[in-house]
Amino acid sequence: MSGAEEEEKAAGSVSGASDASPDEGVEADLPIIDDRAVEKLTEGLISHYLPDLQRSKSALQELTQNQVVLLETLEQEITKFKECNSILDINALFSEAKHYHSKLVNIRNDMMMLHEKTSKLKKRALKLQQKRQKEELEREQQREKELEREKQLTAKPARRT
Repeated sequence: MSGAEEEEKAAGSVSGASDASPDEGVEADLPIIDDRAVEKLTEGLISHYLPDLQRSKSALQELTQNQVVLLETLEQEITKFKECNSILDINALFSEAKHYHSKLVNIRNDMMMLHEKTSKLKKRALKLQQKRQKEELEREQQREKELEREKQLTAKPARRT
């Protein structure tokens, strides 16, 4: 660029009325590059990085496969833990059922004992009632005998003939 162009560019920047794009003139500054050179540079760049990229790709694929295997194994382990928890829950239920069964057996035994006691008490009460009735009957009969005796002992007026 010549000094006049630089001054004109600087004046345009200062005034702010520049309609030119920021990339204007960049193509003019770049030297002309041969297409074969670009192709060879591209091939060289690709040949330099491609093996590393391919190794990285295969390593990532292997990692992905390993992750899939790990996820499946983890899911299986989770299932096992869930089964263990359900087995523990079942064991807890069985122990609780055993506890309540023993309580029921104790209650049944207590009820049988109470039934026996009430039966004995009913028999005893019946015997006592029968004994009391018999005693009352004997007293009543004794009273009647005494009344009859008193009647016989009362003085009877003698009959005159």
